[in-house]
Amino acid sequence: MFRVPKQARTKRRSGCPVSVSLDILGDRWSLLLVRDMMVRGYRTFHEFRSTGEGIATNVLSDRLRKLQAAGLVEASPSTTDGRSLHYRLTQKGIALAPVLLELLIWAARHEQTAAPCNLIEQMAENRAAVLAETYRRWEQRDPTPLIPPFRSP
Repeated sequence: MFRVPKQARTKRRSGCPVSVSLDILGDRWSLLLVRDMMVRGYRTFHEFRSTGEGIATNVLSDRLRKLQAAGLVEASPSTTDGRSLHYRLTQKGIALAPVLLELLIWAARHEQTAAPCNLIEQMAENRAAVLAETYRRWEQRDPTPLIPPFRSP
């Protein structure tokens, strides 16, 4: 049985797990930030800002704070620049890997995207291996991108 820490409990619209998930991740940026940390190896504010998706700096700051408050992300001072923070998914954050993988596969199969069809099919056929590599990179703090950014044509 799962135990939720008391500090993570907040007033919710309902007790539905989907509703609770959306309370945390249901805006247009939070899952993209999780994606960037998880599969692109991004760690800094500058890296998140330079994705080309157009997030405003105030929104980026707000979402990073909300992800930290929800226990999905932790921040630590950079070892090379004390003014800069490095963001990293927590255990709770990396647990979103299967969700992001399924969203990626679903969208690439049902909507027009810039993702190469052969890459998506390989990922779909090898879900366990993709997830194992995602978790390995997280555990070893390996910032090597798992998949490249998909650029619109």
